[in-house]
Amino acid sequence: MAHRRLKHLLHGLVPAQLPIGVLHLGDISHNVYPAAEPSRLPHTDDLLLDPRDAFNLDNLHFMLQKYLLGQDVFLLSQPGPYARRLALTFCRLINAEYEFVALHRDVGETELKQGREIRSGGNLVYTDSAAVRAVKHGRVLILEGVEKAERGIMPVLNNLLENREMNLDDGTHIVHPHRYSLLDNEGPSAFIPAHKDFRVIAIAAPVPPYPGYPLDPPFRSRFQARFVDPLGSLLALPQPAQGPQSPFFEKLREIIMSTQIASESRNTLDAVAKSTLPAFPQTSLAKAHALVSAFPPPDRLSPDQLARLVLSLHPALIHSPFVAWAMLSHQFEDAGLGELGSPNLSGTEDDAGLLGYRLARIEKVDDHTAHVSFDSPTGATATFTVAAGPHLYLHFPFAHPEMLEFVPSARFMGLLTTLLQAHALGWDISYVPPALPSTASCSTSLLVRTFSAMLGYELEDVHMYKELGGRELIMRRKVEDGGATSWEPSPLIEGAWQGRLVHLSAMDVIGSTAGSLARLVQDREVELWEKKRIVRRLVDGEESSADLSVAHRAFRVISTASKSLPLKDWLSDEHANMFFTVPGQPMSQAEEAHILLQTGCRASVVETLLKFADKYRSSMTSDAVQKNRKLGTRSLLRIACRVAKFPEDDDLHTLLSRALLAEFLPATETMNLQNIFEECGIQRRSPPFNPPPEVRDEGLYFPPRTGPQTRDARATVIPRFDAASDPAGVSHVPHMDHFYDNSLQTGLMRDLAIDFEVLGEHLVLLGNQGVGKNKVVDRLCQLLGRPREYIQLHRDTTVNQLMFQTVLENGVIKYTDSPLLRAISHGRVIIIDEADKAAEHVVAIFRSLAGHGQLTLADGRRVRETKEREGDIVVHPKFRLILLANRPGYPFLGNHFLQVLGDNFCCHAVTNPDMASERKLLSQLAPQLSEDLILRLVAAFQDLRRAYEGGTVTYPYSLRELLNLVRHMQAYPGDSLEVALRNVFDFDVYKPETIAKLADILDHHGLVAKNLGIEAAREAAKKKVFDVKFEPKGDTSLSEPKYGKDDPNNQAHTGGNTWAGGTGGRDTAGLGGRGGYMRLFKGHDIKQIPDALKNDVPDHVKERAREMARQELARRLEELNMSAGEAKGYGALFTAVEGHIAQLHDLLEHLAAREEERVWVKRQTDGELDDSRLTEGLTGEATVYKRRGMAKPEMGRPQLKPKRIRFLFDVSASMYRFQYDGRLKRSMETAVMLMETFDRLTRKEKYVWDIYGHSGDSASIPLVEADQQLEIKDRWKVVDKMEMITQYTFAGDYTLDAIDKAVDEVAKFDADDWFVIAITDANFARYGITAEDLQRAMNRNPKVHTALICIGEGAEVAWIPKNLPGRGYRVANTADIPAVLRSILSTMVDN
Repeated sequence: MAHRRLKHLLHGLVPAQLPIGVLHLGDISHNVYPAAEPSRLPHTDDLLLDPRDAFNLDNLHFMLQKYLLGQDVFLLSQPGPYARRLALTFCRLINAEYEFVALHRDVGETELKQGREIRSGGNLVYTDSAAVRAVKHGRVLILEGVEKAERGIMPVLNNLLENREMNLDDGTHIVHPHRYSLLDNEGPSAFIPAHKDFRVIAIAAPVPPYPGYPLDPPFRSRFQARFVDPLGSLLALPQPAQGPQSPFFEKLREIIMSTQIASESRNTLDAVAKSTLPAFPQTSLAKAHALVSAFPPPDRLSPDQLARLVLSLHPALIHSPFVAWAMLSHQFEDAGLGELGSPNLSGTEDDAGLLGYRLARIEKVDDHTAHVSFDSPTGATATFTVAAGPHLYLHFPFAHPEMLEFVPSARFMGLLTTLLQAHALGWDISYVPPALPSTASCSTSLLVRTFSAMLGYELEDVHMYKELGGRELIMRRKVEDGGATSWEPSPLIEGAWQGRLVHLSAMDVIGSTAGSLARLVQDREVELWEKKRIVRRLVDGEESSADLSVAHRAFRVISTASKSLPLKDWLSDEHANMFFTVPGQPMSQAEEAHILLQTGCRASVVETLLKFADKYRSSMTSDAVQKNRKLGTRSLLRIACRVAKFPEDDDLHTLLSRALLAEFLPATETMNLQNIFEECGIQRRSPPFNPPPEVRDEGLYFPPRTGPQTRDARATVIPRFDAASDPAGVSHVPHMDHFYDNSLQTGLMRDLAIDFEVLGEHLVLLGNQGVGKNKVVDRLCQLLGRPREYIQLHRDTTVNQLMFQTVLENGVIKYTDSPLLRAISHGRVIIIDEADKAAEHVVAIFRSLAGHGQLTLADGRRVRETKEREGDIVVHPKFRLILLANRPGYPFLGNHFLQVLGDNFCCHAVTNPDMASERKLLSQLAPQLSEDLILRLVAAFQDLRRAYEGGTVTYPYSLRELLNLVRHMQAYPGDSLEVALRNVFDFDVYKPETIAKLADILDHHGLVAKNLGIEAAREAAKKKVFDVKFEPKGDTSLSEPKYGKDDPNNQAHTGGNTWAGGTGGRDTAGLGGRGGYMRLFKGHDIKQIPDALKNDVPDHVKERAREMARQELARRLEELNMSAGEAKGYGALFTAVEGHIAQLHDLLEHLAAREEERVWVKRQTDGELDDSRLTEGLTGEATVYKRRGMAKPEMGRPQLKPKRIRFLFDVSASMYRFQYDGRLKRSMETAVMLMETFDRLTRKEKYVWDIYGHSGDSASIPLVEADQQLEIKDRWKVVDKMEMITQYTFAGDYTLDAIDKAVDEVAKFDADDWFVIAITDANFARYGITAEDLQRAMNRNPKVHTALICIGEGAEVAWIPKNLPGRGYRVANTADIPAVLRSILSTMVDN
């Protein structure tokens, strides 16, 4: 007590700190004191808000009120810099030091409490986080992006917020200052007082409407909330110039403001439909003001110029529904600015940038400054002093455009000018791809490199991948030689210090984590490690130091997207506020033609290619683009190069089919593709014969191909690999003792050799299991003498594992180069097997490696095509990537990885050999088998594969199964065919449809197999393995069939004729006996009586048993309320689609399972050690483990809800009248397929579905209601009702009304996706239905996915697929209806 009194007296003797002034805000006064550490004050004076502005003043007044009350503040603001700058302005006004934490999804306890470091000598030290420093030193703690932090993290601060208390990892405890003053602290104390001036300002976007995690209620309750009016923040952000504004800007300002107000008053229906015009981003007005002030616009802008301006200010409109664009266009017209052009910006040939300005010249001033001049539309010249790099400039105007490595087209120069305009305004840039699913090239990489070269920048490419955390974007862990841990800057921060142009490639894949860079991009400030920070500028008297640095004035960031994700998933308001967005613009057909012709390809071929590409791209829908191949300019260029160098390889049908992987397209997409081939006059040619290759002195020799449609065939010689260039690689050349040459695989080897040896391409080989992907590649490497490395991917493969293996030796982490890095360095081929089994973001790293020869390693090293810096790993010119994977989609259930690779790989579909190739291969493998038997086996397997493609069997039987079957028959000629077949078909014993199909096919080809499936298994077991028979004793006579007694204890009964469900008995219902009328199994072992006794049944007993069986069947049908005829009718419908049911069921089950698929959850306190956090483990952190767990949905994604589906069937009079073509029967079969499939699902709650009909009488006829339980009799009644309605309904058509109603009804349901699939046989001309009518109905609600299957007269309308690309299907053969609907549903729901 005495010690405490003495401490209090001594504290009173300390002279009080004198204020440096008094702050008056309205009715509040506050003494302002000097800062203890001025370097922690705001350094962004030029970005601070104007306190004289009434809106700013009101917010600052509130914050000062809360500060004086000792309360913490929570600012709720739309995404953008306003709230952060408001907090910094407040700190500046009260002269308060501050700490800053940018929250993101990877933030953990370490970032909020204390980190651990190992210093030299092995000493462990604890480093305070920004939050702990703030509470110790009385600073304001600014937490930005609270909505991004996972819900369990922020409560770490709850006690600090509520009681100003926190237990720290170093054993000390922060306590409330009042409590601390009551403690008796004699000597060193573990207690540290929280400073009385410590305050927290949290910043978050409101959730909803913005994406993010909801606030934890206890965390929320500790703050005083302040909603920042979006309109006020829009107007309050600093605008450089004052005085009268141009009329153009004033009108633009009014449109932006009115859009903001309108977006706040949206009604419920609009919110659901998402068709309202979204509000402009927070920085849009500031950007518009800066742009119009620097580049005064002409009196009138063209519609295209206006569209480019609007999309630069509001990039979300690129992917918004067209109705939003139309609403904005009306506003521009009403304001007198003119109408907006198309938001697609495709086909625009204009060399002007924004507002009609054109690039005039670029002149170097010094190592980091340049003058850039633009010519205005009025003839004036605007010159700007801009940041630049120290390297040699690519001179502009171009002295010799023809000598450039690119084509400076009007489109390209317009985009380049726009980039330079944004640069002149001081903004970082985001180049955003178009929303169209498939377009010509937008020249993304070329634009970035040309922009960099024209300003002499050193370009730093940083390739993003999904595993990249917010901290890794800024800094990375490092272990010194002695085991001490430290941090080093990431390439982004290194670029900021050195004044580089940093290209953030594939920015879209890191999702909301990108927001953690907002402060660096917008304010040029960022917190680093251990109190280090980059500030905007140094104030008077400050010098740059280890803890305080400034980003180089020439530093700039340009971000681009991978195009593997839909724009709506990442192009958010936050992204729009960080960057000046430049909307991508694809090449026109003329520009694309010019580039293709430069390859030397014939003009006629180029014309056909472009005609095909235009039709294919316009037919692609957003639903299909994630799985189907885009036909980009690079793919066309690859084909043109191939035809130019090998003119005889001008089979465009084969080349285009290969590029699109047509072999693996869904049935509906295949139909569309064939239509496009026909429209373009591209005919399928008969495949040529490929003689076996030979190894000669000059190289690998492929003899000329022969065939009826083969012209001017020449031999192809591929140079062999020089072993002297890689002596160590000799042991890596594959060796195969046997390879059975055949035409198809020889042709594939020739194509692969040309692609990766002559054209220098990297390859992707896709195919079913067992078609020889690995064998063909290994054989080719063997023939070429090519060393190869090998990596097999799997579910748990990480990016770090692809780069190197991590080893911990004596407390020091060391990295060993992976096979991938060895292949890169030595120029080897690397096989990446099972590429579809790894996560998509892991495979994505191959995109930049194949496209640009670039890779950024986790240890700081870089892979580059040429050595630019010390430590760079140079890509050997002979290095090639070959990715192997199974075909996409069912039944392989791999990831849709192709889209993340882009067009950087040459794709090949590896199929089963044709009949001739397969016969030759098998004849070489099994010369003892007769040619006739081999021919029959090959034909049977060809039919099985066709059955798989047609949906009647569910497994894709491959060459591997046939080879194994033939090997068995060759080795064991005494085994019967059915015994050999068991090797392949025992997997299918419980798939009666497969066994039945197999029996039909074998019989068709004259292959005799008496028993198949389970009968074959039992027959073999009975003959070869055991012969267990039960010999009944006593009376074995038969009286008459009966059911028998049910044993209440369900004991096993053998023999006799008393108990039902026994085995080896007589007369009663059971198994293994004789004389009974029905089989009955009660779970006991089956005892089988001898066949002789079983067959010794008198005729009158057999007849009585049959009669009783008929009576029992009738009784069961009566229970089902079905007649025998009805059961037979339903059975016939069911049998017709049994294979489709199995495939659709497996797909839907897989989707439900995939949603619940477990992933590696990182930062856990137990589980498996996480290689990427070994350094943290050395320092003693607990969260260095990973565990398998449920994947959390991406921030802003809805929690998983059911998918809402409505099927519309045509039950009009014409369906009955013209049923001779099978349309009615096939529709009924399709309904059975749907009812049976959804009834079998284990997770029925995942899909809410119903079936409605439409006829000449009604647009809405309920057939199956949502959540209705259907027994077999109910399903029969549904299809019976369908037929009955067609008999009695009046003529007419309600197709359009039915779609309208279905879309409206489905959209009302709270789901995570909505679908309407309709079937119609309407005669569109007769009922006056136009393409516009159908488009209106099917586009009625943008969130509802619609599809239309036209049969009968509807199938004859050629404009259906053209006007409804990817959603309208003509099905001339009614037998295809079930397959088409299954394909549509599969494609729709699996997106």
